[in-house]
Order: sequence, then structure tokens, then C-alpha cells
Amino acid sequence: MNARSADARPTTESASPEQTPAGASPSGPDRRRRPRPEWVVAALASLLLAVVLTWPTLRHPATTIPGDLGDPTLQAWQVAWAGHALLNEPLNLWHSNTFYPERYTYAYSDTLLGYAPIGMLGSGFEAALVRYNVLYVLLHALACFGAYALARQLGANRWGGAVAGIAWAFAPWRLAHSGHLNILSSGGIALSLAMLARGHGWSMRHGYRPERRRPGWALAGWLVAAWQVTLGFGIGLPLVYFLLAAVLVAAGGYGWSWWRRRERPPFGRRLLLADLAGGAVFGTVTLLLGLVFLRVVDLNPQAQRTLDWTKMFSPPLMGFLTAPADSWMWGERHAAAREQLSWPPEMALLPGMTVLGLAAAGLIVSAYPLRRRIALGLGVLGTVLLGLGATLGGDGDPGYLTLSTHLPGWDALRTPGRMMHWTSLLLALLAAGLVTALAESPGRHTQATAPDGSPGRHTPGRIARILMPLLLLVPLGLVTAEGVNTTPHPTVPTPPAAMRAAPEPILVLPAGGVGDLTYMLWTTEGFPRVTNGLAGFEPVSQAQTKAAIASFPDPGSVAYLRGIGVRSVVAVPGRAAGTPWEGIETRPVDGLGITREELDGALVYRL
Repeated sequence: MNARSADARPTTESASPEQTPAGASPSGPDRRRRPRPEWVVAALASLLLAVVLTWPTLRHPATTIPGDLGDPTLQAWQVAWAGHALLNEPLNLWHSNTFYPERYTYAYSDTLLGYAPIGMLGSGFEAALVRYNVLYVLLHALACFGAYALARQLGANRWGGAVAGIAWAFAPWRLAHSGHLNILSSGGIALSLAMLARGHGWSMRHGYRPERRRPGWALAGWLVAAWQVTLGFGIGLPLVYFLLAAVLVAAGGYGWSWWRRRERPPFGRRLLLADLAGGAVFGTVTLLLGLVFLRVVDLNPQAQRTLDWTKMFSPPLMGFLTAPADSWMWGERHAAAREQLSWPPEMALLPGMTVLGLAAAGLIVSAYPLRRRIALGLGVLGTVLLGLGATLGGDGDPGYLTLSTHLPGWDALRTPGRMMHWTSLLLALLAAGLVTALAESPGRHTQATAPDGSPGRHTPGRIARILMPLLLLVPLGLVTAEGVNTTPHPTVPTPPAAMRAAPEPILVLPAGGVGDLTYMLWTTEGFPRVTNGLAGFEPVSQAQTKAAIASFPDPGSVAYLRGIGVRSVVAVPGRAAGTPWEGIETRPVDGLGITREELDGALVYRL
């Protein structure tokens, strides 16, 4: 049977999109040409949910930012720099305008390079903020849509897919990462897995069906996975190793089936070529990005992460049942539990009480075969054990620390709790299996008939079919309610006029600390080179600069800054309280060979 005839055959199952597309009749020669409104509705619903459940992100997108004034301002700059560099100076992409005079500074943290096309839209400070806030909403929509597509491909019906999409994209634990765009940007994981499964004709419910193979979907899955990696290795590297393991397992299973049956199972040359091409792109992107980060470590040995970081951020088991403070439903209720966590932002890992209950029941009642339910359950257990990090068995070995020791690059993943991406996705799939089984169970009943053949009284099955949609709204409503946030949206300080008037390279004072992240965002007005910047490590030159400028302006600091090429200093006295530059506006500049000008409350020193 070829793929077209397989798609056209009638079916009574409505569990997955590969069986009966939404909006299409189950038979007919032109079925494949008809539109599939299910995916349009799913995309629009995901977008609407994202707007509502991230609100008030889009209320004042040009002035506020979700989370805090730390990492979000850094990441707004990252997206803006990527777009600016690729449009204007692509050869200097990795050598950003910050941390002057260092090199490869764009790779000092996860780059969000995959968002560069959006970074090309608009210019300036306000555009950078709007761009970030829109991305914040869109990444939640993509995660919801991706998980929905994955659940549908693996055999869930629309109810199950909706529960899985919402439970994964808006899980309470994600609210702890409202300031980490690179961690929240995981929609490509679910979407790529859905595409790869569809391309290979595989689902949890029906296993491998060769007639369902779609090489184009397989290629698209690899490309989406490659794009996901460009958003950062923090969550991209586990995807790399998962796909590598999946390829090895699939190849082993294919070989075992061939040996057992003494005949080669169907696979197809086109699908093989799609896998080879897509895998080559995926591997090349991963390798090239890895080489850039290795170059950063070569230039800055202090950037090497030790296992002490992993031990510090390893959560206790109770963390998996503790919600972050920004959870509307559980935040205040779990306040006492959070106080027992040494670092709640990385240890409050509640995937959702509703999805935990649904997943547990899904191990018993499900649309999936028993062996695959068991596999999902073991996956949940395995990812939880990995997520415990060093708290597993006292030292995390064997466990997460074992991977940090033996897998290339894994030692840089210092936060084991981020394995919750995979834990919560597996829980969502288990929940989808249960909801699908419940939604389909009334369909197995029939209506009774009278002795003369006329319709009789409604059977319990008919009543259940009427009531079931109402009952299914309960889990859907609960997973949605658990995603409601109380995330703060602070106003971002606007760049002073002095930043535009000062000739580059610039030093902004007070220097050091989280304030440098705000300065990085300020540079989106023209991207002047600045010595300021903040990352997970401190370059040697930056440490030297901080030591030399503590008494600015004086002869030593002025001479040092001239020596490294800095042409101006912008001081913001209103931000200097409690720093070495408090009262800088009263310090004399006579005899230093420099000029000072005040512009709207900021000072410009021209060297």
C-alpha cells in the first residue's frame, strides 16, 4: 500500500492528525488537497493563550520588560546586536560592541542567534524593548503549539493535545525563568520532535508505519532542531544528545528487525537522504557554535565552569513540588517551601499539580500501549534523577555529574534543574494519553434500538458523549489556571542623551554589576563600543579597567583609559550612590587635559 492510498482509507479513529486531518473528510480522492483548519486554529489559540497568560507583557512593550532589569536587558541587547551585525557588519558578529577591547564577546553567554531575523526589524532602544516583549509572547505560543503538534503526532486527540500544549508551555516552573529568554525558548524542541516523528511515520499509539513516511517533514524537523540549538546551548545541548541517542536506538532497532526477520524493513532512499542532509546541517550548526564557545574559553580560561557550580545549583527532591513566587495559584502557598531552597530561581521546579495527577493516572489508563506508557514513565523518572544533580545519592555520580565528566560540553550546563524541560514534556504526553482515552471512551457505546428497529432510549454511552466535553474542560481549565503569572514588569531606564553625544569607545560609570546590562541595552542606539558588560565570568582586561578607574577622574585613570583607546566617559550620578563614583560630579578635572559637559543629568568626559 502506498502513502496516498494509506492516507485516503476510511478510519474511525480520531486520535492523531495522521489519521483524519481536521476539517477533511475521512475519504475521497481530493482529501489531501483540502485545507486543515485544525492547525490554523491551534496556532491562533496558542497565540491568544500566550498573550493572555503572559499579560501584562504587551501592555507597555516599549517601556517595560518581564522579570527584572538583569538578564532581560542583556537578552534584548543580544537580539538587537545579532540583527544589527548581520545587516551591517556580518564579519564582526561574534565581536560585539561590548566588553571593549575584548574579542568574541557576543559568545560570552547563550547568544539567541536564532532570533537574528527579528533583530533586523526596527532600530534603537524602544525597538529593542518591543522586539523582546513580542518575542517573549511568541516563544510561549510556539512552545504551546509545538507540544500540541507533538502530542497529536504521537497519537493524542485534540483534547489531549490541548492539555499537553498548555501544560508544557505554561508550566509553573517556567515562571521562575521569566528573565531567561534562552531558557524559555524551547518550542523548537517539541516542534522538531513532532516533525521528525511525522517524517518517519512513527507515533506512540501506532508505532512505525512505513506508509506514513514523509521525507520533507523529516528534513524540516532537523532544520528546526538546528535553529533551536542557535538559541543557546543551555537547553540546546541536551537536545543534541537526545537526537544522537534516538538515532542510535532507531538504527539498532532497524538492524535488529532486519536480522530477526531476514528481510530489510522499509525505509526509503528519499527519507535516508532527508535524514543525511538534515542531520548534516544540524551537526554543522552545532559544531560551528561549539567551536566559537571553545574559542571564548581558550581566550578566557576563567570562563571554564567547574562542578562546584553544578553542586551549588542542584535542587532537592522537594523542589520538584515547589512553585516559584510568580505563580498566581501556588506562589504564596509555597512560600514556606521556597524558603528551604538555597536558590529558588533554579530549584522551584513544580511542573504543575494537575499535570502530575493526570500523568500518574495516564500510566494506568491511556490511549497509548502499555509498553510505551512504561517508557514515558521511565523517562520521567530518569530526567528527575538527572535534574537532582549532585543531590542524587549524595554526589550525583552516577547521574548528572557523570554526564558533566564524560559528555563534551555538559560541564557548562551548571543548572541540573533545567532538565525539567524534558520531565514536564514527558508528563504532558502522559497526560495527553489519559485525556485522549477519556475523550474517546464514550464513542465505544451505542444507542439502543426498539424491537421494531426505531431508535430507543439513550444509553449511558450517549449521555457520556454529551457530558464528556464538559468534563474535559476541567483538566484543560486547571492546567491553564496553573499558568497564570504574577511576574513583575519593571520600567527600563531610558538611555541618557549623553550616550549619543559621547564619542566611542565609551566607558559608562558607575561600572560593574547588573547596571552594566542596562548599559548594554542603551547601546542599541547606534551600537557604540563600550568597555562595559556583564557575563558569567570577568575578562582580565575588564578587571584591570575596574581597578584603574575607581578614582576617575584623576591622572592615573585618564592615562589608563587613553592607553586602551577609550575616548569618552559617560557618568550617571543618579546611579552612583554606594559606588566608588558617588559624588563624581564634584570631582575637579583641572589639569587633566579633559573636558566635562552635563547633558540632562549625565556627564560626558571627553578624553
